[in-house]
Amino acid sequence: MASDAVYSHKDPMLKKRDDFEDILEERRTSSDLRYALRCYTPVLYKGVTPCKAGVLKSMVLQSDQLLYVINQVSKESGRAADDVREEASAILEEMAHSLQLSTVRFFAFTLSKVFKTLFRSICVNEEGIQRLQQAIQEHPVVLLPSHRSYMDFLLMSYILYTYDLALPVIAAGMDFMGMKFVGEMLRMSGAFFIRRSFGGDKLYWSVFSEYVKTMLKNGYAPVEFFLEGTRSRTSKSLTPKLGLLNIVMDPFLKGEVFDVSVVPVSISYERILEESLYARELLGVPKPKESTSGLFKARKVLSEDYGSIHVYFGQPVSVRSLAEGRVNRCQFNLVPRHVPRRPSEEIQSFVNDSAYRLVRAQEENMVLKPWVLLASLLLQNHHQNRAVGQKPGMALDELTAQAMWLRDVSRQYGAFLHWHDHTSPSEVVSSSLSLHRGLVRVCEGRIQLAVEQGGQSGPGDPLSTATPEEELFSQAVVILSCASYRNQTLHVFVRPALLASAIHIASSNQKQEVFNSFSFLRNMFSSEFILCPGATVQDFEEACYLLVKTGVLQVTQQEVLVTERGHRMLAFLTSMLDPFLQGYQVVCRFLCEEDTETLTEKLFIPAIRKFIVNHLLAGRLRYTEVLSSDLQKNALAALQRLGAVRKIKGVEPGTLKVNRVMVNSLEDTLGGKLPTQKSVSARL
Repeated sequence: MASDAVYSHKDPMLKKRDDFEDILEERRTSSDLRYALRCYTPVLYKGVTPCKAGVLKSMVLQSDQLLYVINQVSKESGRAADDVREEASAILEEMAHSLQLSTVRFFAFTLSKVFKTLFRSICVNEEGIQRLQQAIQEHPVVLLPSHRSYMDFLLMSYILYTYDLALPVIAAGMDFMGMKFVGEMLRMSGAFFIRRSFGGDKLYWSVFSEYVKTMLKNGYAPVEFFLEGTRSRTSKSLTPKLGLLNIVMDPFLKGEVFDVSVVPVSISYERILEESLYARELLGVPKPKESTSGLFKARKVLSEDYGSIHVYFGQPVSVRSLAEGRVNRCQFNLVPRHVPRRPSEEIQSFVNDSAYRLVRAQEENMVLKPWVLLASLLLQNHHQNRAVGQKPGMALDELTAQAMWLRDVSRQYGAFLHWHDHTSPSEVVSSSLSLHRGLVRVCEGRIQLAVEQGGQSGPGDPLSTATPEEELFSQAVVILSCASYRNQTLHVFVRPALLASAIHIASSNQKQEVFNSFSFLRNMFSSEFILCPGATVQDFEEACYLLVKTGVLQVTQQEVLVTERGHRMLAFLTSMLDPFLQGYQVVCRFLCEEDTETLTEKLFIPAIRKFIVNHLLAGRLRYTEVLSSDLQKNALAALQRLGAVRKIKGVEPGTLKVNRVMVNSLEDTLGGKLPTQKSVSARL
């Protein structure tokens, strides 16, 4: 695909992309029962035979590392070693999977029915499956899928079963254990359950890490976990969590296996099942507890159309080749292998860099559907029209023309776009709008976001019985749902958008000035987007390369100049980043204006939400998206990282100390004081 050339010289992990095959096509024409009961004989690593769950538990409990930690805990706590051993056994019992083929067959049958009802197609890259099959036979394999929906791990196992590949053992959160019947069914289909956090519990960590390593290094099954740690509620990739990645790299680093193959998997949903649930969570509506009754209440989703899913199995990444020239493994010879030790700074840095590279590889193979482009355009149009008091929305032909422009730009920037070129553009647009009809409406021939009540312009509608605050929140559900689709394009546009915003806030067009602004924004947003540590210059050069290549900028040794035809693209890119800029600005404003003497981390979100609601209702803020708790948490994390806010030992745990001078200065650098609606209109 020609668009891949954009990145091919930047990162060797990004190669030409494969074609897809719809695995539901065969399911629609043949028996699901025959499919579920067919002969299933996957080939394992070095031809080993599958290991019974009981044997695996015995191997873990008798391992040198666990016995060492049991004795250590016994000495430190004064408890009998047998007592501690029993506790370790109970932890393992609670944690371990009990994979049974009969349960897998039940899921294969049931999921076939469910998937055919929910989705038009499930498209998989067969070449990726072939690469995975090869990798499983040669080395222990770790599968790293992206995580946007509860559906992800069911989908992964379903695909591997379909292609006769070894079923993975999957790290799942303890909350699934609370689902009677379903929790045990998941356990019997390969899930092992881990606590969301286990702090300094040495014994728990030892049982957990030994269990994972025993499965991995013996090659009994591919190990699957989510590098992001949890589902992304915003469809942006989350900062990777390093605990499990450290564990699966350990057998290679200690020389227990020759190599480990890590396979990033990108799962792209045309329409996310949890769409409005996520938006409500971000607005402070608590997440429903996982329960079986909740699952059956969710059956109404079966009457909906969720479009297609694309699952892309990326190139297997060799941990050995990642570590080459980066890690000196001799350090592991100085201490017996079974003695646990904290990873050195060198190892931590290596694992962190690898994690970012793997998340980037996931992002690069995410398939973008036409709707993500339409959502980006409709959101920008919504905010601009409201700011200048114009009629909301745009005509279908105007939206189609803009979508075609953005389609071509996205491809030039290396996006993996799934757009039916043999279908007329207006049909592609109409079909996408129809699939997402809960988020858009046609009013007087104009397509607009479904936020306006009774033709009025939002909060304050005299005919509405809802309070202005209730109306604002119902509008925010639609805005945040659309934003989650817009966010799927961010990995394509974030570097050029940071450069566009840097040009906007830099004091001159001198290249060094622009680079300084770029560097400031990139540092500020490093909790918000996947930006590899230490790659500021590389990202700046990539952004310059893309914007020069597409005729937006001219870059000389000294200056960064915007071309005549580059203004449209720069306006689009800055508008893409503006909600994030305003979100960070409003957090700074809150910390400077409000009484923060007794502010704690726990009180921060409710307090900032109240502050933002008042500002939105008074028309002092332009972007409803700033109500997202994800954005607010990331802004606070950035201010803590930069030293403008510190956690101190106060009366309450997590008390925050605000350096107002520094916060004020950061707000100014982000683009000055918060604009009122009038000044926003003038700026446009």
